[in-house]
Amino acid sequence: MLHVTLRQLKVFESVARHLSFSKAAEELFLTQPAVSLQIKQLEEVVSLPLFEQIGKRIHLTAAGQELYQYSRAIAQQLSDMELALDELKGLERGKLNIAVVSTANYFAPNLLAKFCQRYKGVTVSLHVSNRETVLKHLADNLTDLAIMGQPPDGIDITAESFMENPLVIVAPPQHPLCSEQNIPVKRLEQEVFLVRELGSGTRNAMERFFIEQGIKINQGMEADTTEAIKQAVQAGMGLGVMSLHTIQLELETHRLKILSVKGFPIIRHWYIVHRKHKRFSNVAKTFKAFLLIEAPALMS
Repeated sequence: MLHVTLRQLKVFESVARHLSFSKAAEELFLTQPAVSLQIKQLEEVVSLPLFEQIGKRIHLTAAGQELYQYSRAIAQQLSDMELALDELKGLERGKLNIAVVSTANYFAPNLLAKFCQRYKGVTVSLHVSNRETVLKHLADNLTDLAIMGQPPDGIDITAESFMENPLVIVAPPQHPLCSEQNIPVKRLEQEVFLVRELGSGTRNAMERFFIEQGIKINQGMEADTTEAIKQAVQAGMGLGVMSLHTIQLELETHRLKILSVKGFPIIRHWYIVHRKHKRFSNVAKTFKAFLLIEAPALMS
């Protein structure tokens, strides 16, 4: 009989999922030597190597791949057990795991704070990342719910719109276009646009709009955060297309100004997303209902 501990399986599952000892250590709030020790002890128990290193990367061995399938199934059973116990506790205690794309992080903490004020026994684990990583969290069943502006096609998820997400064109206040109204879209071909990384929902919506209008824009800097785009626009490096929800502070302090361009704002939506047939805790079900019913009024 194998004397494998749940701790060893949890550490192994994280290393196998990331194929990285350092990322597993960061996720589990452990030191890298502690992670390595758990894996070494597990390999001694099973009497087989679980990982092999090729160059600078690690890979699962055949035994590792087999154990990974079992470790994921066990992790899911433990998660289901935790949900069942949380349901017995009601909303007096419970944990909400939520992932949001970086753009949504400008308003998500405000909504979470209002939810937690109402349900004071709830604790929240919030993961903020780019769209690709949030989708991976959904695929790996690591999060209850996710908030994003562009739900994916073709995977086993449910997405429901809960709030409008207007996209606007911003410029530094000294830009000559700031004094004009109803700017023709064609005029934007003379400007440089700062854009998010490939795969960004904001970038996809921007490019789709300009293609539909027959406009070819000049692309300047590409950045993987909204904050970097805002700073570059303020510095006069070009114009930016971004969610209205991300620039409230800059508008109030007159660091950025919204341009009056025909066809803008582009109205998109924020979505609450989860795996189909996901078994929810009472906390997750209540938070989803809270977003669908109350978020628009709270953010207006």
